[in-house]
Amino acid sequence: MTKTPPCSVNSVAALLLATVCAIPGYAQISPGNILVSRSVYSGTASTVTVGEQLPPICGTAASCTGQAISNGEFPNLNDLFNVWNNDTVDGSFGVTAQIFIDQMTPAGVLINTIAVPTSQIVTSFSSKSELGLSLSTDYSAVTFMGYLAGGANVLDASNANTTGVVDPTNPVGSIVDRAVAQLAANGAITTTDTWAYSGNNGRNAILANGLYYAVGNDNNGSQPTKKPFTAVLQELINATGVQIINPNGPLGNFQLAGTFDVTQYGLPADKPGKDTNFRGLTIFNNTLYATKGSGSNGINTVYQVGPTGALPTPADAPLAMTILPGFPTVSAKTVGISNDFPFGICFANANTLYVADEGDGVLADAGNSTLAGLQKWILTNGTWSMAYVMQNGLNLGQQYSVPNYPTSLNPATAGLRNLTCRLNSDGTVTVYALTSTVSTNGDQGADPNKLVTINDILSNTNPAVGASEQFTTIETAGYGQVLRGVSFTPIAAPLGAISLYNDQIIGLGQSAQLPIVLSSPAPAGGLTLNLSSSDPTTVTVNPPVVFIPAGATTPRNNQPMVTGINLGTATITAAGLYFTATSQQVQVTGTLTFSRRQSVFNGTTANFTLTLSGPAPAGGLQVNLTSANPGIATVPPSVTFAPNTTSVNVPVTGTGIGTTTITAGNGSADLSNATASVIVE
Repeated sequence: MTKTPPCSVNSVAALLLATVCAIPGYAQISPGNILVSRSVYSGTASTVTVGEQLPPICGTAASCTGQAISNGEFPNLNDLFNVWNNDTVDGSFGVTAQIFIDQMTPAGVLINTIAVPTSQIVTSFSSKSELGLSLSTDYSAVTFMGYLAGGANVLDASNANTTGVVDPTNPVGSIVDRAVAQLAANGAITTTDTWAYSGNNGRNAILANGLYYAVGNDNNGSQPTKKPFTAVLQELINATGVQIINPNGPLGNFQLAGTFDVTQYGLPADKPGKDTNFRGLTIFNNTLYATKGSGSNGINTVYQVGPTGALPTPADAPLAMTILPGFPTVSAKTVGISNDFPFGICFANANTLYVADEGDGVLADAGNSTLAGLQKWILTNGTWSMAYVMQNGLNLGQQYSVPNYPTSLNPATAGLRNLTCRLNSDGTVTVYALTSTVSTNGDQGADPNKLVTINDILSNTNPAVGASEQFTTIETAGYGQVLRGVSFTPIAAPLGAISLYNDQIIGLGQSAQLPIVLSSPAPAGGLTLNLSSSDPTTVTVNPPVVFIPAGATTPRNNQPMVTGINLGTATITAAGLYFTATSQQVQVTGTLTFSRRQSVFNGTTANFTLTLSGPAPAGGLQVNLTSANPGIATVPPSVTFAPNTTSVNVPVTGTGIGTTTITAGNGSADLSNATASVIVE
């Protein structure tokens, strides 16, 4: 049950009872801008005491021998203390910090900042995979994840247990629940408590159909991994990876949304529950996707959760997960400069996917990687392939200075983390992304990083052109700050709805207009619509991008066209920022015909011509044949139209004097049968 208490919570115990906490009164958020999540370190020397036990609270079945080697000071120019050096003695080390959401114009001009109260939700400052921002599928909210730690400067919260999933072997013995935060267009924030991701962190969440879909990792302990699993390990397996969290559900609720195991791809089994150490996610065309790019278990690649066009629901989850065809399938145990480390992902359309790759995290490799940066993947005939990697302007491996920061720790950009993208009316795609870093810092996740942007030509697949496109830095994090996620702003209600012509039937090889109409005029600046087909091998739609000028309700040029490529049905979807998307089915049908009635001499074979109403698809088209009376005439079981042909010979053999009928078809409602009368003389 959802509760809405006042937000004057001042203790962890009280906060755990607050499933939802609303913070009114923030400045209005305007559609079309971008939001960037940021964190600021507020610890002081007294946050950590040299020599104190780390983690401060040890698990009841764990050993905690680490002692702090630095106080709580952020790296500075006055002394040699560096709070992040404690990571060398405490692998779970982290310090909670306040979350800020900056609203910027698309050009990067700061408009205002929302300071999220630390009593409501916080982040772990140096946890680089946290605080991704996602715009809901109905554009009404932006979501992110954090901790119900009760305030800033709490140690090791990112590896603490949650209330409902406690692992005694976890060296961090404290209890800190995770939460999904939802930011509305009026600036109000609500949080939903979850017991998922115990022992590690929730990285990102997105709101769709009234549910949160989240990704993250858990299990910081040493539970036995041999079957039968302990009850605690089984709980951890069920509380990691991709989760469904219901904002109106019971306190701490979570439900596993998808399952994956490396043995699906012929690899030896890994540590239970670690194959789904996910950190990036998106929803496109009602399909959930996730990425894995860290840890030594599983496969670092891009995944689809369940079938295309069907989000997991509480009724059918968990669904099987698969790697997108063409993406890497090598074990994460094989890591290095030649491997992929995907993070954020964004679909420009159904056939173009942008993948942020953060690099391998090795300082010496940063300037030499050919995969780190922004990867562009293209879908062709059901398989994805990488067209090129955009790096120009990122200055990979080149150190940059930060005011008041020790030069010995100056970071260098190593790749990209979270991102978002937008189609433009000129056929380009604007991508906003946060950089990853490498340095000699005790925890590279604490390095001040950058917000960058680039425009890519959607239709381009030429690596030389991609190499000429250049990143621009919009913002560099200041001293004691990090940048984490980026999203477009939410809107209180959709600006209108998109409608397509009702379900169409077109002939094989034929094309027809697919009229698009908006229920309300396009806003200032116009509206760019993305058109996609659920099955381009059956129906294509062109152009895939249309522009509707400001004040208009239809495209400025001709309406898009759909073309029948193969028999069957495909769903065409039209989507545009801040408008309700729509989908319609297009059915492709064909007709078979025989040449006029023919005769054949008994004991001989003659070819009858079978004609298809449109060109056969790639791979050809098989048609079944039958004879009403094989005692008079016989035909082979089937014939196949070669690709792009419209006719094929059907050999008919006379076996007895008389007349019979032969029939051609494939049993599909999409293809009409053909019959011919055969006279055997």
